[in-house]
Amino acid sequence: MAPRVVIPVDKNWQFRQADKEDSKFLPVSQFPTNVHLDLQHHGLIPDAFIGKNELAVQWVGEAQWTYRTSFAAQPVPAGDARAVFAFDGLDTFATVVLNGTTILETDNMFVPERVDVTSVLKEENELVITFDSAFLRGCKLVEKYPDHKWGCWNGDTSRLAVRKAQYHWGWDWGPTLLTCGPWRPINLEIYESRLADLHAETVVDKSLSRANVTVAAPVEGKAGKVRFDVSLDGQQVASETVDASSGTASVSFLIDSPALWYPIRYGKQPLYDIKATLLDGDEEVDALSKRIGLRRAELVQRPVQEQPGTSFFFEVNNIPVFCGGSDWIPADNFIPRIGREKYYDWVKLVAEGNQVMIRVWGGGIYEEQAFYDACDELGVLVWQDFMFGCGNYPAWPELLQSIDREARENIKLLRHHPCIVIWAGNNEDYQYQESAGLTYDYANKDAESWLQTDFPARYIYEKVLADACADLVPTTFYHPGSPWGAGRDTRDATVGDIHQWNVWHGTQEKWQNFDKLVGRFVSEFGMQAFPSVKTIDAYLPRGRDDPDRYPQSSTVDFHNKAEGHERRIALYLVENMRYAPDPLEHFVYSTQLMQAECLASAYRLWKREWRGPGREYCGGALVWQINDCWPVTSWSIADYYLRPKLAYFTVKREMAPLSIGIARRTHRHPRDKYTRVNIDVTTQIEVWGSNLTLEDVTADCVLKAWDVETGEETFSQTVATAKLLPENRSTEIAALDVPVRKQDAGEEGRTVVAAYLVDKDGRQVARYVNWPEPLKYVHLQKPKALKAQLTADRTAVEISAEVPVKGVALECEDDNVKFADNLVDIVPGEVVSIPVVGATAEPKIETRYLGML
Repeated sequence: MAPRVVIPVDKNWQFRQADKEDSKFLPVSQFPTNVHLDLQHHGLIPDAFIGKNELAVQWVGEAQWTYRTSFAAQPVPAGDARAVFAFDGLDTFATVVLNGTTILETDNMFVPERVDVTSVLKEENELVITFDSAFLRGCKLVEKYPDHKWGCWNGDTSRLAVRKAQYHWGWDWGPTLLTCGPWRPINLEIYESRLADLHAETVVDKSLSRANVTVAAPVEGKAGKVRFDVSLDGQQVASETVDASSGTASVSFLIDSPALWYPIRYGKQPLYDIKATLLDGDEEVDALSKRIGLRRAELVQRPVQEQPGTSFFFEVNNIPVFCGGSDWIPADNFIPRIGREKYYDWVKLVAEGNQVMIRVWGGGIYEEQAFYDACDELGVLVWQDFMFGCGNYPAWPELLQSIDREARENIKLLRHHPCIVIWAGNNEDYQYQESAGLTYDYANKDAESWLQTDFPARYIYEKVLADACADLVPTTFYHPGSPWGAGRDTRDATVGDIHQWNVWHGTQEKWQNFDKLVGRFVSEFGMQAFPSVKTIDAYLPRGRDDPDRYPQSSTVDFHNKAEGHERRIALYLVENMRYAPDPLEHFVYSTQLMQAECLASAYRLWKREWRGPGREYCGGALVWQINDCWPVTSWSIADYYLRPKLAYFTVKREMAPLSIGIARRTHRHPRDKYTRVNIDVTTQIEVWGSNLTLEDVTADCVLKAWDVETGEETFSQTVATAKLLPENRSTEIAALDVPVRKQDAGEEGRTVVAAYLVDKDGRQVARYVNWPEPLKYVHLQKPKALKAQLTADRTAVEISAEVPVKGVALECEDDNVKFADNLVDIVPGEVVSIPVVGATAEPKIETRYLGML
């Protein structure tokens, strides 16, 4: 029996517009590909990311496009051999013709297809794929089902009828660019027998001393045996050859003292290699390999002490993990140009930012293997949504069948990754159901009856996807939606996860009140900021010389898709700080400072509620969002070009293994029932420490205070000596009045307070500087001696000043120069050292700070 042969069909591809008579075939720009990349490559459309070119390319999404190639194929051996085309991804409505015979019609971007072409294949072949307009097909489907109550947030309702990346219809952070094309690889396989899949179900004992690994490989064809090998770091751990005559080969291995996979900061990320080799006698005819991690992962939902509701936190290898992290959208509108290296760079940015979890949002794609490989290697946990978002999805029978295939195929593609610890049915569809008043009776468990309501998608989330997960990933938790709270209102903060959008959206609360907006797990929240000035210059048609190079220009506004963004950015700016729209550089800084302060406040206050066993009042916070799909002003904390915004660094500090926090509160106590005059006012600070390590820490807590206007140090005291900060929780340290020289003199509004954790050797292990708020009321002084000096070995920048300085940002024109920290508050008598890499020559490093203009 001959070994399976895999022939990549990735050469000689051409494309043309199918519904235009004089359109000629042109070579593609790359493969896999999509039509926008190919058109742009030939100069037939402008770069959609520049200026307002998005408008000029809308016609592309309403046209039909044909891709074709010719290729030679070796003869299919006589007997039981077959030839199969494997299409890993066709976007979306595709008709595939091989040598004049239609072999496949698709309607789901997410489903890989396999087609037996044994009877059609020749020595010389032509493969032609014609793609219909997903937008127009979606519109026709909406018309076909008028009884469905169509409705959505973001994009056009036609997207709900089409199994395609929903963000292609446009979102409040992304353009409308309806792609098509062969977006994932195409291969021709010739074989008599093959391994159809390789899966390892792993169960780690509660004691963590043993792991049971059940490896299974379904087999097509007659080959009779499969050899399974398990290895770690090149050393064989186990091997066994088993019979496959029943169509599936399976074996269980018991591994003692397994090398366990841990999230970043909690341990290492060893990955076992599992390999299945299909044997015909002694001959190897096929092989599949995957890398797995052995870990015990649970979502813990149990009653909490002293508060209503239940916890919602992840436990990995018996360790409760506070999941501070980010939400993830596709890193480009044109997915085929995201390479493996770029995926790794994004995940590395997450890991280096002290983030433990990333959530793959339900309006994008089931990501590329490279993304999950990077998460596996770097120890970043993944919350995986199914691809539904912000709408009332229909559920006619053929669509349900397609969704079932989609779910099962993608679970099988991804289930070996140890990073994935939860699957969730959708993004905000239950919230949409609430807002639109759709029918939902949680107590009704008759699944078939759900299809007769005006919210038939419940059947998708609580039946189709739930069954697929139960069948294929029974040891990974399935959550019907995000947010979701077991039938409770999705805003219920005491159960499940919530999306906290009452800062920015909703009631537009002050971010200083985030402690009142906490949930058991906050899987979305955010604040917008402009991207780097370099990114803005890159999308302006004339760059730095563009007449629209100012914050309120029509082009800059075009690169912000959020409804009402002008008002909301202005609202949060004007409430909190003095700022100016000119020059652009300082306005960008002001919005990034605003975002940084906002997000840091959320992480700081919510992580405070991680109070130890039985008191896990908040188990995680995922900021919307880590990344962008094009150059844009959005909620991201790193822009399209992987340039971190200043918030990236404040989040990184708040999620450090050890941190200290301060909350400043003003209390007003009338002396009698009716007075408006006789009121005692006190301003207090509350101080706590967060220890996310797995060891108890003992440290002194030192408080210092300065007059912001004179720079005079007014207070310095150790308020807690040898304070025990138990492992993996936050601990209250002190509560006291803001230290001022004179009571009732209004000095609280000019007093800056810094808190430090100092270990027994006198080393500072945590630091936080607290300012009177709102910052716009503070009489900030311009420092006369602000220094930001590169050390002689060019590995750090040392910053100091003679007065308190808010939000010192380091900037450098050279993109190779990267700072490990940024946006730091400076107080007199202290030098803050910022590690730097890439300063090979003498770079020009500039500073920017609040109040410098």
